[in-house]
Amino acid sequence: MDAAIYLPKILKIGAGSSKRLAQLCIELGFKKPLIVTDPAMVELGYLKRITTDLSDSNIAFGVFADCVPDPTTTAVNEGVIYCKSDDYDCLVALGGGSAIDTAKAIAILARHGGEIKDFKAPNPVPEGLPVIAIPTTAGTGSEATRVMVITDTHSQEKMMCLGIGALPVAALVDYEFTLTMPYRLTADTGLDSLCHALEAYVSKKANAFTDPIALACMKNIAQNLPLACEDPNNLKAKEAMMLAATQGGMAFSNASVTLIHGMSRPIGAAFHVPHGMSNAMLLPVVTEYSIPGAKVRYVEAAKVMGMACISDSDDQAIGKLLDGLYQLCEDLKVPSPKDYGIDKDDYFNALDLMADQALASGSPNNNPVVPSKADIIRLYEKVWG
Repeated sequence: MDAAIYLPKILKIGAGSSKRLAQLCIELGFKKPLIVTDPAMVELGYLKRITTDLSDSNIAFGVFADCVPDPTTTAVNEGVIYCKSDDYDCLVALGGGSAIDTAKAIAILARHGGEIKDFKAPNPVPEGLPVIAIPTTAGTGSEATRVMVITDTHSQEKMMCLGIGALPVAALVDYEFTLTMPYRLTADTGLDSLCHALEAYVSKKANAFTDPIALACMKNIAQNLPLACEDPNNLKAKEAMMLAATQGGMAFSNASVTLIHGMSRPIGAAFHVPHGMSNAMLLPVVTEYSIPGAKVRYVEAAKVMGMACISDSDDQAIGKLLDGLYQLCEDLKVPSPKDYGIDKDDYFNALDLMADQALASGSPNNNPVVPSKADIIRLYEKVWG
């Protein structure tokens, strides 16, 4: 099967790469960036770190620092007004996936007008103002994807928007920004990356370009995520996880996510569960459901992650993969929806709507086993805990 591959023009990866922002703006011909970030980045001093570089190079800039977790249409619209208030020629997204997705959305609406729902999949996302991404969490991979997810403030629907216009023109991937990440965020974003890689590898749109990237990402995460969670000062593990996040983004952006992400977004929208955590809630159960459609690939994933031995039979490797995923989620303290504190009646009353939203996202169609609505409801029930 042929494949279309989309990547940022420039990726600068490694410690201190964030200090190259001014150089990158000059290289790309940008004269006045708008920095899109959140209050935490201001408090941690990360904003000053990149603006100092711009000031030293006499590059004028603006700052919109009102991004919110799980970006909403309200926050995006406020950013669009700010962006249109001056002659900005690009956006610099500083933060986790929420800040990067917010910047992507602002870039589209500032150039084309309308509302984000106009660009919800399957509608294509056209090119907007250029975006430079500087990720500060090791998980979403949004710096390397042509995807953004924005929550409709009124309906609470998590809208997935897909297209070339959502792809950053460049990214500065500096793992030093992740050294202050707390345990829960490290675990959840790392598990999000694992889902990106595993889903990309078993997706019906998997291809020869994304396969080795997805496998390398899975290996990186299996070896380093527990270490990064246990010791925030483990620089080797932190660097590996930051690279894995970008690898995962490259893999799924060019091969697609599958059923895990399709079912995860409605949980996050309905019950405000962090995205990586809702993925992790689903990871073992949905993997077990999906194995019959891509058994050989799941076996390979188990062996690459070190959960199974090269000499194991396929059935042995599959058993060890499931045991390994359940154990990983337990070790990293991933709660079930019940343990997270979601009301049981609210959860079960939402199953029908969540199943419809999961199917509407299109992601389940890429799954090794394409589910029916009834299948999705049964999986939600099983995940409850």
